[in-house]
Amino acid sequence: MKDSYKLLLVDDEPNNLKVLQQILKDRYELIFAINGEKALAAARDHRPDLILLDIMMPDMDGYQVCTRLKAEAGTAKIPVIFVTAMGETENEAYGFDVGAVDYIQKPVSGPIVLRRVQTHLSLVRVEELDDLARAAIEMLGAAGHYNDPYTGDHIWRMAAYSAALARAAGWSPSQVEMVKLAAPTHDTGKIGIPHAILKAQTGLAGRDWEIMKTHSQIGYDILSKTDNPVFKMAAEIALYHHERWDGGGYPAGLAGAAIPESARIVAIADVFDALSSKRPYKEPWPLQTVLDTMRSGAGTHFDPRLLELFLGIMPEILALQAQFAP
Repeated sequence: MKDSYKLLLVDDEPNNLKVLQQILKDRYELIFAINGEKALAAARDHRPDLILLDIMMPDMDGYQVCTRLKAEAGTAKIPVIFVTAMGETENEAYGFDVGAVDYIQKPVSGPIVLRRVQTHLSLVRVEELDDLARAAIEMLGAAGHYNDPYTGDHIWRMAAYSAALARAAGWSPSQVEMVKLAAPTHDTGKIGIPHAILKAQTGLAGRDWEIMKTHSQIGYDILSKTDNPVFKMAAEIALYHHERWDGGGYPAGLAGAAIPESARIVAIADVFDALSSKRPYKEPWPLQTVLDTMRSGAGTHFDPRLLELFLGIMPEILALQAQFAP
């Protein structure tokens, strides 16, 4: 049974194409090109998932073809594997420089070709799933604020602030990217809150406040349906971003380091943005008032170490804030 992936095979020698065809025809949809110009046209027209590209071709060699593929937005992300004769291996570094992901040596071995192709298509699949997860995260973040026009940009600002603070706290680049993706979903649970409460023109109290507080659990229940690490962090943030360092928050009354660091980071970014932006019930506070208020919450509302880091990168935070200015 054939895979749904398309492969573009490029070689100026028909016999070489026939060999690759015999190896791959039962598993993949194949497209063929016998020179560089035809390869570029086929890549544009068919958008293959992977290209197996000969290097030594007349008029335009494989390096030139790869360079042009990577220069065009429509073909730049297509992985290229060079298929090369043994004597050309000294140019491997250059091949990677122009954008190839791997080499297969001629004469080709069927099992090696299949394994290399499978490996790189699995990476394509991972990237597709990652793109899907990113899109879903963005949609869930937007959905949480769909009925709250005053806070639409809030989720993107505070995500940027959260990433900056995570970086200052020593998180790795991949972890910083993860919290930037996860943070916008912190209020996804507001989907389940009545519109009248979301759009209240005054601060909430009594039963309305108790209902509003349930958005943390609702968000967690929505986001915790998968083991995807971004969604796991998103669920954690949604549930705990209203906890307080002194244990006086909700929904679990956690204190100190028992609160996940991701939620402690988002709590700081969330409050900073809430105080410094317009809401239905308030105008933006002056910056100094915002900073003084947050300082007063060190050790009670906020993790004091993280808050100190956040205040220390205030020029970066204000630059990020300016990027969202109308």
